[in-house]
Amino acid sequence: MKNKRNYGVLITNVIFILVTIISCVPVQKLKYLNDIDELQGPRVNPREQKLISPFDRIYVQVFSIDEKTNQLFNTNNIISIPSASSVIGYLVDESGNINYPFIGKINLSGLTTEQAGLKLEKALNEYVSNAEIIIKFIDNSITLLGEVQNQGSYSFNRDKINIYEALALGGGITQYGDRRNIILVRQESNKVIHHKLNLTNSGIAGKDNYYVQANDVIIVEPLKSSSWYRFNSNTYSTILTTFTTLLAIFVVFFQR
Repeated sequence: MKNKRNYGVLITNVIFILVTIISCVPVQKLKYLNDIDELQGPRVNPREQKLISPFDRIYVQVFSIDEKTNQLFNTNNIISIPSASSVIGYLVDESGNINYPFIGKINLSGLTTEQAGLKLEKALNEYVSNAEIIIKFIDNSITLLGEVQNQGSYSFNRDKINIYEALALGGGITQYGDRRNIILVRQESNKVIHHKLNLTNSGIAGKDNYYVQANDVIIVEPLKSSSWYRFNSNTYSTILTTFTTLLAIFVVFFQR
């Protein structure tokens, strides 16, 4: 009878170990940088300034010693942006223009914010002397989909953020997300381009797509076996509990 009981306990332990093993996602599939110990030196990735593009929203502020000039150019002909904490700005149209007071339409497409500020200053000199203009990007946003903790659109006010910072806005990748299969969807001119990123390879830090841009869509694809992992994660405890209960009944029955 003792042998039967020991046999039942052995079976229980073996099944518990097997169920635990198959319900776990391999660590390598959860790590971001699997080759971190193989790095020979820093990755080089010049952080270029973002250029103004159609449909960007920019904040334009005029600084002048004349207070009336400040009020005139900083409050007229603006678009209110509720999602940017009441920051005001101008929408760049499909041709790269903004409609600025007195100047009218002026094209800023393809310029850095500093270059655009100098261009506006030059155009404004006819009406205002000794004025300084500062231009900033506002209401930049990206969209996160797939295996992230919180899907949705997220705003940021910097010109660029890197792929890791972008994913962190959505709470990071879930344990079922494939870190080797991240899809970055970006519109470049009149084309929609799909880029595939591998976050387990440190070489990504040296690639052009390491920095995401406004209006990018990031899709985290699921692991190929994610449905199996999910099934085990949600049900293996119930199955194991049921089995051990039945096994206990079985052992008690044979003890009689």
